[in-house]
Amino acid sequence: MATPATKLLLIDRVPNNYIWPQADRPNLTEVEASDASTIPLIDLQGLFGPNRDDIIRQIGKACQQDGFFQIKNHGIQEEMVQAIMNIAGEFFRLPESERLKNYSDDRSESTRLWTSFNIKTEKVSYWREFLRLLCYPLEEYMHEWPTNPPSFRKEVGEYCTRVRELALKLLEAISESLGLEREYISENLGKHGQRMAMNYYPPCPQPELTYGLLCHTDPNLITILLQDDVPGLQVLRNGKWIAVNPIPNTFIVNMGDQMQVISNDKYKSILHRAVVNSDRERISIPTFYCPSPEALIGPAQGLIDHEHPAVYRSFTYKEYYHTFWNKGLMTECCLDMFKIPSA
Repeated sequence: MATPATKLLLIDRVPNNYIWPQADRPNLTEVEASDASTIPLIDLQGLFGPNRDDIIRQIGKACQQDGFFQIKNHGIQEEMVQAIMNIAGEFFRLPESERLKNYSDDRSESTRLWTSFNIKTEKVSYWREFLRLLCYPLEEYMHEWPTNPPSFRKEVGEYCTRVRELALKLLEAISESLGLEREYISENLGKHGQRMAMNYYPPCPQPELTYGLLCHTDPNLITILLQDDVPGLQVLRNGKWIAVNPIPNTFIVNMGDQMQVISNDKYKSILHRAVVNSDRERISIPTFYCPSPEALIGPAQGLIDHEHPAVYRSFTYKEYYHTFWNKGLMTECCLDMFKIPSA
């Protein structure tokens, strides 16, 4: 059995099962390019120094107006960033027989190679292959990760640890930006959870016909995205798609659905998608920081008052994720299904 990436590299036309209906295609000619003024870039250098209040204000503004921002001086060394990108590249260049050891269409597997979001709800396939990993607590999952390339577990484990430290710092800042106690968000996530994906998007002979991944919001709390130098991420802003061009040694941080709930709609979970190109492969590595399954999620009490009633009912993250997974990406927004009906 061939993995999706292997099959996609061997063709010069997009197969029918990857071609989206005319009305649903990405319309790449209508996408706007980003620049320094359109995508917030926040310098975290002074987050634990005299500039903390100003940085927190920047983060709050970006979360409220955009739902995402870029960060630099984030504390993760460039050498580690390059090492994790190299490992991902090495993995997807392994012989097909080696990669297939991780191949599964069972979403309950904690480590799996796959291509689809949910094959049961999708009528059209995505132009990608991805390796999904559960990575917190590390000791519970690392033994299930690939052993090839040989340094995979060591390099990825160190990266996951550092990204988790970064996520916790960002959650403190976001919590403060909402006017909550610094530890509020972190203390309301149960035991916490962390997932990671390594996405591989092969060159596509007809990129205007298909997607790497369709428009969606992330069901988790925040996503910290590392991408290579090939554009592909696009975000929806004011009804227009904006291409997020990569900046070396930066991360993209976007709010997920749980953050929109906790903030009682003050911060927005951003719609985004992945497109492909005809010339170059692309690799991206998102880290999804989330509550643990049993965590009870709802609007923060400190953000609810007479003028700002609770927008959402409380629910467990397990309930939310199950609903998100089963509805498919092209149906109604999952958040709408958890709103409290208007009086």
